[in-house]
Amino acid sequence: MGTTLITGIGRGIGQELARVLLQRGDRVVGTLRDLSQASPQWSGFIAGGQLRLLALDVRDGASILEAAASFGEPVDVLVNNAGIIGPQRQSTLDMDFDGFLETLNINTLGPLRVVQAFLPHLRRAKAARIVTISSRMGSLSHAKSDRIAYRASKAAVNKVMQGIATDLREEGIVAISVHPGWVRTDMGGSGADVSVQDSAAGLVKLIDGLTVEHSGGFFDWQGEPVPF
Repeated sequence: MGTTLITGIGRGIGQELARVLLQRGDRVVGTLRDLSQASPQWSGFIAGGQLRLLALDVRDGASILEAAASFGEPVDVLVNNAGIIGPQRQSTLDMDFDGFLETLNINTLGPLRVVQAFLPHLRRAKAARIVTISSRMGSLSHAKSDRIAYRASKAAVNKVMQGIATDLREEGIVAISVHPGWVRTDMGGSGADVSVQDSAAGLVKLIDGLTVEHSGGFFDWQGEPVPF
């Protein structure tokens, strides 16, 4: 048992990760941009003190700092889950540049803001782990160009996490990126090949087994290395 902070637990992978961890008895701190949108399924866990919800927008540094200052417990695992697919127009030949910037702001800078704000909480835990939900679509070994804003944001956040892993290695804090699979969520669509339940279960197993030797790596939901 420990405390896991998950950004964006309103739906999809973040919601299912929270459900799995709560069901096994872990303590979860979940973030939402709007607390009024919290799922009714959380009410019992909140009442029992096992789940705490924080208002946090990964685009807004002030909201992140306020959330971090609102509680003082150690964080054993930080899961950077909040993210977006990006604008409708995101081809190299026809780009919504404002949408591209927003995608980078949320998918790349958001996780970095959250790590920096919650680093004191991670440092209070033993063998803390930082896990950022990325995507194989950000791998530079795949020369595809569809949804290029999303791909670029994930490639960039992979490099950010690699840098965090390097800077925190001597403190024993692990940082990795993970590809959750092509998951049947609002973002992945109904035609995706991995259920959200299978993805979350695999991610929890991966997180449980992380050691400092994994730090700086990029893995899929089944624990297999993914090329950067």
